[in-house]
Formats: sequence, C-alpha cells, structure tokens
Amino acid sequence: MAPMTCILVSPLSAVEQTIEAWRPSHLVTLLSPEHMIETPLGIAAERHLRLALNDLVEDVEAMTPPTRDHVSRLLEFGRGWEADAPILLHCWAGVSRSMAAAYALLCDRAGPGRELEIARALRERAPHAYPNALMIRHADTLLRRDGRMVAAIAGIGRGEIVFEGSCVQLPLRL
Repeated sequence: MAPMTCILVSPLSAVEQTIEAWRPSHLVTLLSPEHMIETPLGIAAERHLRLALNDLVEDVEAMTPPTRDHVSRLLEFGRGWEADAPILLHCWAGVSRSMAAAYALLCDRAGPGRELEIARALRERAPHAYPNALMIRHADTLLRRDGRMVAAIAGIGRGEIVFEGSCVQLPLRL
C-alpha cells in the first residue's frame, strides 16, 4: 500500500502490522510508564515520541495523568512531522489517549474554528473513539481554543464501548 498523508491510530496490538502495511515516518506511543515499549523496527528512534502517561482524567496517587507538558511535547513533535508519509499514534487500546492525540494534532494543523467539524469526522471514522478528556483540556488551553475543543469532544459523546479499537485512518483534510 502506498503511503499517504494521514494520521493512523491503532491499539498496541496492531502497531507492528500497521508499520509494515503503511510505512509511517513517525510514531507516537502513549502508554503507562510500566508498559512503555522500545522503538519498533521500521521507525527511526528520533522519529518516535514516547509519552509515559496513564489513561486518567484526574490525579490518582502513584499514577501519571496526562500533563500539559505531555501535550506540549506531542504538539511540538507533530509540527516536526512533514506529512510526506503517515504518522502512527497508538496507546494500549487505540480508544482514548491516542484518539485525543490525533484530535489535538488535527486541530493544530487545521487552525482555529474547525474543532466541531474535526470531532464529528473523528466520530464518523472511529465510532469507538473516546478521547481522553484531560488531554483534550490541555490541548484546548495550549492551542488557545477557549473551550471549543472540550465542547466539541463532549458533543460527540462516549462512542461505542469496545475492549480495543481498530486501526483508523484520519486524513489531514477531514
């Protein structure tokens, strides 16, 4: 399959086959610190952002919730992606952290005013998406969206409840 400019979101279990099929140039791993992975074959280490965070929406003792710094690093990494090949984002299930990351990157690239349109397109392509609300709040603040990202994600609802999501392709121009 020829590479195309898109964001791919997958669960951890599909990372190797997604890399093989799509040949992404960049990889973002969003896993809890105790489950962090090494850079897979097919990805250059400097093109692999590893964010060690738990899928939490509030502080929980002895765990690592997403922070503003995590989201800032994600946005900076995404801005360094030239989009000449796909970028792959994954978390454990491909439902919450990686979907929040994809939404943040899409909103950043599209610019202000398209938050709801992007959230609706995300829901259409990923009925199971349940973007991490804390990551969305941080992205909304960092991108100065005045609550529009938070409202848009709340507006699309919880989505289908699944144990694990499927691999989802999100074109940059939704």
